[in-house]
Order: sequence, then C-alpha cells, then structure tokens
Amino acid sequence: MGGPGRRAGGQDDGVSTPSLGRITTVPALDRTDLLAPPVAAVLAGWEHAAEVGVVEIDPAVADTAAMAEAYEIGMDTGANCVVVAGRRDGQERVAACLVRADTRADVNTLVKRLLDVRKCSFLPMDRAVEESGMEYGGITPVGLPADWRLLLDTRVAEMDVAVIGSGVRRSKLLVPGRLLPLLPGAEVVEGLAG
Repeated sequence: MGGPGRRAGGQDDGVSTPSLGRITTVPALDRTDLLAPPVAAVLAGWEHAAEVGVVEIDPAVADTAAMAEAYEIGMDTGANCVVVAGRRDGQERVAACLVRADTRADVNTLVKRLLDVRKCSFLPMDRAVEESGMEYGGITPVGLPADWRLLLDTRVAEMDVAVIGSGVRRSKLLVPGRLLPLLPGAEVVEGLAG
C-alpha cells in the first residue's frame, strides 16, 4: 500500500491509496483531471473514495496486456469492463460486466439469462463512449449511466487491488476489490466470467 491518503484540499485522512508492482497512486480526488467527468462525480460523493488511487499512464499502454507488461504486473491484477446489450419485447437492456482481465465474461449464456434477452452482444463502441461519457479503452464501472446494470464477477471482489479504467485512456484507478461490490447499483454474480 502507498502512504497516507489525502482528501481533496490536501487534508491527511490516514487512509492509504493502493499501489501495485511499479504503480504508485495518488488519491483519485486529488487528480480529478485524470478522471472522466462521470467518474469524478461519483467518487466525489462516494464514502470510500479516499481508498481509490489513480495513476497517470501513457495512453499507448492503456490496454490490459500492454499495461501489465509496462508496469510488470500480472494479468490477474486487472479488471476489464465490457458493455453488452440485448432486446426483449422491443426494450433494450444494457449491462456493464466487470471481470478479471485473465477471464472473459460469459455473455452468450449467463449475461443473456440475467438480462432476460434472446441475444446479447457488445454495445457498439460509439454508443458505449457517447452514453457513458468515457473514452474507449477507459470505460470503468465507476460512474456508469444509472439505467445500465453493473454486473461484477465474484473473483473481482476477491482481488486485493484491482486495476480498472478511469474513464480516460491516460490513467488507471486502483481500487481494493472489496470495495467494488459497494459501487452504486453493483450486482455480484457467481460465474460471470469463465
């Protein structure tokens, strides 16, 4: 873990922000310039925000495998957020699925069943970016639209520290896994990923 966290305004709160491998973070609320606006807005009102760290990275290594190599961390430290959608009775249902980076979301069986749709597919990139207010490659479970479901694989919640998107490609959030199920609207799902 890193040193004591500081709340916005520099006040020492005694809470540590996470670190991992060669990654050392600063409190996310101290660097809102590294967060997409919806992410900053949620963190500003979240009681656990002091335990969320942010690290600035080269956008060229924002993809999980490149990030793992560049910062000498395992693929099992990252968590990817994929956005899927399906229709039932003319109504679209959208979900963001957070799974460990070394696994894949079970979109065609489990997610389809959870959304109660006939067919489930990835939301087109332009729609995911526009509707989330986040950059492609930086979409995160923090600050998603309220009408999207947020599904978390149980293994994500068991991670000591999860490296997730910040809403922009030039940074990453580090969040203790135990906090992810406490995100607004989060649903923990056994076997979400295979």
